[in-house]
Amino acid sequence: MRIPTRRNDFKGHAQDPHMTQSKFNELHDKLERLKKVTRLRLMKEVATHAENGDFSENAAYQIAKGKLRGVNDAIHYLEEHLKKAIIISKNNSGRIDIGSTVTVEVNGKEKTFTILGSSEVDLSQNIISHSSPIGAALLGKGAGERAVISANGKQVIYTILEVK
Repeated sequence: MRIPTRRNDFKGHAQDPHMTQSKFNELHDKLERLKKVTRLRLMKEVATHAENGDFSENAAYQIAKGKLRGVNDAIHYLEEHLKKAIIISKNNSGRIDIGSTVTVEVNGKEKTFTILGSSEVDLSQNIISHSSPIGAALLGKGAGERAVISANGKQVIYTILEVK
């Protein structure tokens, strides 16, 4: 019987580097916790299980090594993400950009959105991504302009009332 092997060529999707300073700080703090607390604890656990002899028959050692490998991967991911980070700053040009808070009228109702990077999307707080259909359609526009978005075979018109 052939043992299945895991393909390790999955690259995932590209990271959106746009983030607020608070998100950057949050990720930086998480990285520091992983390095200084979690990784050290797992390294001690691996060393403890390694003392139990034969590595091929030591399930606890194999599990601990797998956890340590996962933490190291997470550390690498966060380091790369933070290296490429683009901090969002407020733009007072009157045009919609990443970091803008926009009030629009759609179907007779007013809605307010904050447009940020995809890592900070929170629809319950009306935070949308600049790469979402609505966010992308609004970028670059100003108060009084319209954005047309196709959704479910219909065109929805967003009239921009205010840009902050």
